[in-house]
Amino acid sequence: MVETNVSRGPSASSRIIAIANQKGGVGKTTTAINLATAMAAAGKNVLIIDLDPQGNASTGLGIERQTRAVSSYHLLIGEAALAEGVIATAIPHLSVVPSSVDLSGAEIELVDEPRREHRLAEALAGHGQYDFILIDCPPSLNLLTLNALVAAQAVLVPLQCEFFALEGISHLVKTIERVKQAFNPDLELHGIVLTMFDKRNNLSDMVAADVRGYFGDKVYKTVIPRNVRISEAPSHGKPVLLYDMRCAGAEAYIHLASEVLRRERDLVA
Repeated sequence: MVETNVSRGPSASSRIIAIANQKGGVGKTTTAINLATAMAAAGKNVLIIDLDPQGNASTGLGIERQTRAVSSYHLLIGEAALAEGVIATAIPHLSVVPSSVDLSGAEIELVDEPRREHRLAEALAGHGQYDFILIDCPPSLNLLTLNALVAAQAVLVPLQCEFFALEGISHLVKTIERVKQAFNPDLELHGIVLTMFDKRNNLSDMVAADVRGYFGDKVYKTVIPRNVRISEAPSHGKPVLLYDMRCAGAEAYIHLASEVLRRERDLVA
């Protein structure tokens, strides 16, 4: 059961969490849509901002491409307000601002614009009707990801259990520190979630031990296993929690949401 006792007053701003890793294929988008779904199931009003030009978070939530007339691209370039891009999903309490291929050119379009790093933060300002806004970042440390880190209060990092995991995350942590110093002093590392964990593979245990040894309590207790149902769910336009709620992957994301909400509860206690 997902814990629900995170409370914010009616005038409070949304809690914005960027889900980021510069490496692709680590379960970042899968984590974004399933964590959001589990939070929504707990009664939280959740918005996903799909900031990846591939648009996998939008597809994984069943948003057809022809319905994405207003996307996160339009928010970044100032052509639309947040409310114009929000699309309700089939999941109660969960909405999404979809992505489009136009995002691929946003970095070039914004390169000479003033406050280009703050475009997303400005678009999200004053929208406190959501308990949580989760930003699904692209698999690179570009201007799109920088916009997400400037807009967010916290970063959640999915980390695949593989040999080069620590090397990649150390680079991301340095980037978070630079963004904190230059643009966003409130930015913190919320936590690291180990993904694609294979209990039959000694390497997964070794990587998990190394990451926990280095980052300590910043690593969530929950690990996301390798699970075929997680892989199948996006092709049906559903989070795994809807596709097969009883599978190991769905149960893991429910536990992860409980951990995230527990940390949020401790922050506001």
